[in-house]
Amino acid sequence: MADMAKMSIGAKTVELPVLTGTDGPPVVDIRKLYAEADVFTYDPGFTSTASCESKITFIDGDAGILLHRGYPIAQLAEQSSFLEVCYLLLNGELPSAKEFEEFNRNITYHTMLHEQFDRFFQGFRRDAHPMAIMVGAVGALSAFYHDSTNVDDPVQRMISSHRLIAKMPTIAARAFKYFRGQPFVHPRNDLSYSENFLRMCFSVPAEDWVPNPVLTKAMDRIFILHADHEQNASTSTVRLAGSSGANPFACIAAGIACLWGPSHGGANEEALNMLIEIGTVDRIPEYVQGVKDRRYRLMGFGHRVYKNYDPRATVMQKTCHEVLAEVGNSDDPLLKVAMELEKIALSDPYFIERKLYPNVDFYSGITLRALGFPPEMFTVLFALARTVGWISQWKEMIEDPSQKIGRPRQIYTGAPARDYTTIDTRD
Repeated sequence: MADMAKMSIGAKTVELPVLTGTDGPPVVDIRKLYAEADVFTYDPGFTSTASCESKITFIDGDAGILLHRGYPIAQLAEQSSFLEVCYLLLNGELPSAKEFEEFNRNITYHTMLHEQFDRFFQGFRRDAHPMAIMVGAVGALSAFYHDSTNVDDPVQRMISSHRLIAKMPTIAARAFKYFRGQPFVHPRNDLSYSENFLRMCFSVPAEDWVPNPVLTKAMDRIFILHADHEQNASTSTVRLAGSSGANPFACIAAGIACLWGPSHGGANEEALNMLIEIGTVDRIPEYVQGVKDRRYRLMGFGHRVYKNYDPRATVMQKTCHEVLAEVGNSDDPLLKVAMELEKIALSDPYFIERKLYPNVDFYSGITLRALGFPPEMFTVLFALARTVGWISQWKEMIEDPSQKIGRPRQIYTGAPARDYTTIDTRD
């Protein structure tokens, strides 16, 4: 028997079930509140509302914990591969050697795009932002792959999941190449997922491209760190779009559009811009004082969910050092600024009291820049990695019999009912 919570509204008392998950706080089930008490709840941003039940990702923000299907993110980032994490998120368990071989083959052999699809890119202006291209191109996939848009068919759902994971690097690389005015590079089946992506982004016809294992591992690790993050804004957007029965390609395009917002996917670019603005270590005290005086914003610190050290930040810091050392840029002044700023923030009572710990975006901007990506591509890479989280959440939502079409309520504060008057009688 579930625990019950009692709510008194005027003369009415309503009993509501209290649910518990594997971990996390208890949840008051308010589904019957409107029917029984004729009231709604008010929760802007839904920060105190569970919109769904999920088995995919667990976050304990106070303890700095992030688990994918029960596995700590640090273990996955250090020991696993992005494609293995994709399998885990989609299917619930780590694959056997045979299962992974089949999954790897399915993804690898779906990386090509329809030949006519390449013409689609030509419709964008030559200076189009890569994220603008991503929103349009991913939404257009449903026009090319009709055989995997029936959301009621589990086989088609899996095919569309594989297609999105496989084709996203190809689309992202084409957005990058188009942005740079360079020819497209087709994927190759003999390369790993991350190798393929880096080659499609950085190889040119004038010279041979040679994979670098350090940079490949870094790229793979970055993808893992961004694979899923519970019910954030873009994931909630994907679920909300999917709740209407929209095809998966349209749902993922909706997620990309939401991710484009600077308060969500653009945080690492803002963190990098802050480090560039500070410039040198000797300017940090002045900037920190400006933050305290509310003249400057401290980017890359603090998180809506984490009230402790972001568990992804530790892995990203290590990755950052490895990449900068490999490309011969370990003396990057921005890294020195970042390390000193982190040191001050972790020891200054002002930041400690406000729980402004470094998050994953703090180091990822420097790392991506060292890999050769301009700021315009940062959110594209985020979208590429998050696709598996989005499609896993979408698939879980479709297969959940308790899910309904999303339909939030409101507090209406507009004009009361009134009669229409003709224009000649209005003042």
